[in-house]
Amino acid sequence: MSGPFMDVTISRADPARVAAQLEGFARLSEPGSSTGVTRLAYTPLEREAHEAFAGTMHELGCTVWTDQAGNTIAERSGDEPGLPALATGSHLDTVPDAGRFDGIAGVVAAMETARIYAEHGIRHAHPIRFVAFAAEEGARFGQACTGSRIVSGLTTVDDLYGKRDADGVSLADAMRSVGLDPSTVAEARWTPDEWAAFVELHVEQGAVLESMGTPVGIVELISGSTRILLEVTGRASHTGGTPMHLRADALAAAAEIVLLVESIAGDPRHRGTRATVGRLDSAPGTITTIAGRASLYVDVRDVDSDRQRDTASEIIARAEALCTRRGVRLSSTLLADTSPVMLPAWLRQAVASTCAELGLDHRIMPSGASHDAQMINNVIPSGMIFVPSRDGISHSPEEWSSPEALATGVDVLAASLLALDRLLLVAPEQP
Repeated sequence: MSGPFMDVTISRADPARVAAQLEGFARLSEPGSSTGVTRLAYTPLEREAHEAFAGTMHELGCTVWTDQAGNTIAERSGDEPGLPALATGSHLDTVPDAGRFDGIAGVVAAMETARIYAEHGIRHAHPIRFVAFAAEEGARFGQACTGSRIVSGLTTVDDLYGKRDADGVSLADAMRSVGLDPSTVAEARWTPDEWAAFVELHVEQGAVLESMGTPVGIVELISGSTRILLEVTGRASHTGGTPMHLRADALAAAAEIVLLVESIAGDPRHRGTRATVGRLDSAPGTITTIAGRASLYVDVRDVDSDRQRDTASEIIARAEALCTRRGVRLSSTLLADTSPVMLPAWLRQAVASTCAELGLDHRIMPSGASHDAQMINNVIPSGMIFVPSRDGISHSPEEWSSPEALATGVDVLAASLLALDRLLLVAPEQP
């Protein structure tokens, strides 16, 4: 059996091919996204991207299928029947007007890894599966990582009816609209007897690696996220006819809540907390009418589970007091809640040893963003490889990672999967 890049001079990833694959996916975007990419969860465009991934993986000799959650899985057979699969991948959906790398880089890395194995006849004992998850971004339904949450048993069929997009479409209805049956999602569950380990490549979405000149990050801890909808109800009335002291202005209260959220996250008690109002809607939305309603979507992230939830509770309590003072009402709805996750040390060490074999510096680091690996780690050991992001920008058309940086990440990913293949043959029961 070939070891990790035993023929390293002919087995390196091709930066030009990586760039071409990314460009191909970037063209699958909603009309009007002239600079960015818009490909939302459970839409025909997301399914078209999955079909493009499936077509390439078929060409590379993989067996390909789509599970009940809409995740696309391609398998390259191993030499020893009956072993559980090693896996890699990420997602193909985006936020509105996004960059072309978040998630997609990890899927392209999986495709390039499969191509390297196929072209150079790399053999492995375990089957290796290449996964494109559905609906990782929470931009449409408020919940991140839906496809990977379903396979991890964290989202069930009952959850799919309560989460709705801005147009009132439920997750379940969105799935039906693209040919998926939400009533069957339990059949997509992953089990440790079928899956051995998962490694996700991702752009860093921060500036640490770039600022330090380090080509590879290995993630040890992934932040948790609590997402809340705060709804302020005031009284709509005429802007000219209503004196300032008689107003119940929902939007003015919402503006104060935005600054409150920023203040709470920025105080010394919350060092490391990130809290954001990413969306603010008001109604009726005319220049001559005082806002009677306002909705704020709040995202609280932290590497400390208790502090994450305590911060969310503090935001709600202080926002309620603020609204009482202003003579408006406040209601809160929990949209999603995910705990921080510490990834397995032994798997991090396997990736770190691979970096050393390839002569690459690396940095052990946390991730402030949520990822599919965070959910999959609830079922099987998971790891993450970061590559540098220019200026740390993400969720923006300005998002950028160079083809060369991505190709280096693919080299580490492809070699790490083979290292895990050997390691789990010798010691299948890792701590």
